[in-house]
Amino acid sequence: MMRYLTALQFLVACLSTSASASITSRQSGGLPAVEVRGNAFFAGNERFYVRGVAYQPGGAADAADPLTDIPSLKRDIENFKKLGINTIRVYTIDNSKNHDEAMKLLDDAGIYLALDANTPKYSLNRESKAALHASYNDVYLQSVFATIDAFAGYNNLLLFFSGNEVINDNNNTHAATYIKAVTRDMKQYISNRASRLIPVGYSSADVAENIEEQALYFNCGTDDERADFFAFNDYSWCDPSSFTTSGWDKKVKTYSDYSIPLFLSEFGCITNTRKWGEIASLYSTNMTSVYSGGIVYEYTVEPNGYGLVEVGANGNIEPNDDFDRLATAYKKTLNPTGNGGFKENGTPSECPPQREGWDVEGTLLPSIPKLAVKYMSQGAGEGPGLKGKGSQWAGTPSESEATPGSGNPSKTPSGAAAASTAGAANSAAMEAIHFGFLVMLAASSIFGAILIL
Repeated sequence: MMRYLTALQFLVACLSTSASASITSRQSGGLPAVEVRGNAFFAGNERFYVRGVAYQPGGAADAADPLTDIPSLKRDIENFKKLGINTIRVYTIDNSKNHDEAMKLLDDAGIYLALDANTPKYSLNRESKAALHASYNDVYLQSVFATIDAFAGYNNLLLFFSGNEVINDNNNTHAATYIKAVTRDMKQYISNRASRLIPVGYSSADVAENIEEQALYFNCGTDDERADFFAFNDYSWCDPSSFTTSGWDKKVKTYSDYSIPLFLSEFGCITNTRKWGEIASLYSTNMTSVYSGGIVYEYTVEPNGYGLVEVGANGNIEPNDDFDRLATAYKKTLNPTGNGGFKENGTPSECPPQREGWDVEGTLLPSIPKLAVKYMSQGAGEGPGLKGKGSQWAGTPSESEATPGSGNPSKTPSGAAAASTAGAANSAAMEAIHFGFLVMLAASSIFGAILIL
């Protein structure tokens, strides 16, 4: 009898283990995954334009994860639907938490996530060259890679930002090599560890003196080093304005030969009343051969004066006139039919030469810190979350310059972006087979135990 009970316990353990294994901590979702083709994004065979809003209630400095506040997210998704957007940008998340419920809510609403991989404690420190070098270390990359692990399984993850406005003046352009190194490392990690390719790029401040150099720099060099897209925060359209008054016509001309997707990671000047005339321009064929849309700044009204909704003390939301005008502008402005004039085949940019206001010498990047190399094959493990000790003065930094091409992945994801839902189904089928095998094995053990009895 004791042997029978032992065998029965074994069966229960097998069933429990298998049931636990079959409950995946990620879900692929119903939206088609977005991929890069030439200088545009595509969801399946449809050109994808970013029509988004920055979503960081409390402001970026608050360092809270808005995707873990499910009641507020449910409330806000209703407003996202009223706006007619397809993307939100989140600047800070807790990579130690599970985001299945939030991502499913967004997926069900037809909304993608553009996600910053850094948090205030786990980011590059641009204070000085020494601080930059120290902050590019294995502890930092472990957090970045853990964020990738936490979100790579969601089809409605649109992209990762490897940095946001790290370069914000003429005196810290030397940060470019480290931002580009992080971009390279993230691309390599995704290819080695994820089931699909996920676009990685940089969100730049629109520094007039060097924005063009930034765009060229992140699109030059070997394939492993080049970003998958480039985005910048552009507040040059201040109502009343126009395509030419804002200077957007000149920017389209400047980037007419740019070979990767370009979009506005923030826009919406508040110098005067926002009429949102830029929406009609941004999604017109005047711009869509070069630009892939943009992200309005920002959802909640913060002390900086931006915002589309007021959050009351009781948690209720009150849309303001900016919200209503933006919803009207989006409703009136459809995406162009066809492919919007995108360029399928382009040539990488030439790396810009060093000059005053662009303090980047040569094209070599720092090599990945030695202690971070193991993550490429072993995975990053659990993320430190928002309560971690931080990384800027921790860990071991890079020790040398990298050989161009050394960031090439050791493998390529087997599934195409648009086929990842099928991949999830195949995975579920394999789990069912595995479950059946364990049940059969356990039953066999019980049967053997009974015979012995």
